[in-house]
Amino acid sequence: MLVNATIAGVFRPAKKAYAGFYDIVLIIGGSLLIALCAQVKVPLPFSPVPITGQTFAVLMIGALLGSRRGSLCALAYIIQGAAGLPVFAFGGGPAVLAGPTGGYLAGFVVGAYATGALAEKGWDRRVGTTILAMVLGNICIYTFGLVWLCFLMGIGKAILVVGLYPFVVGDLLKIVLAAIALPSAWKLLEKMNLPVKRD
Repeated sequence: MLVNATIAGVFRPAKKAYAGFYDIVLIIGGSLLIALCAQVKVPLPFSPVPITGQTFAVLMIGALLGSRRGSLCALAYIIQGAAGLPVFAFGGGPAVLAGPTGGYLAGFVVGAYATGALAEKGWDRRVGTTILAMVLGNICIYTFGLVWLCFLMGIGKAILVVGLYPFVVGDLLKIVLAAIALPSAWKLLEKMNLPVKRD
């Protein structure tokens, strides 16, 4: 991984011991941010899957921290919830992982990794490629979520109604926000004369 190819990497300490501590703090902090965004939820009467801020948090964390740290944030979040901490949108415990939102939760790890890997290649430095990176990360999350819903509810058009359509507009708005925020952050770092180039 190119450590300063992401925004978090720009600030990563050069000393190995400090860098390891920095990574651990980011992973724990990122998992807590996902948990916080999970509490911003809008239940839908026709769907077992609520609208939350989690997806935006997961993809932004992937872009900011990179593929490994981003996916570890999502994994740490899932482990916290599976252990019973009330970090999921509807509480905690292993039963949530087996429920309707379980596929989306698994997709968070892959979505964060994919978005982070593209950010490490510089995709978060321009509006167009930021949008594409976020869309691809979203596709990863939706794929896992919809496949799991099909397993639980059976394959049918209803799956798209309960698991995809209600979330598209919100996700597009989140992607627009990311497309504005990430390239702007890189421009700010360049103005501050920080080492934003890859190793």
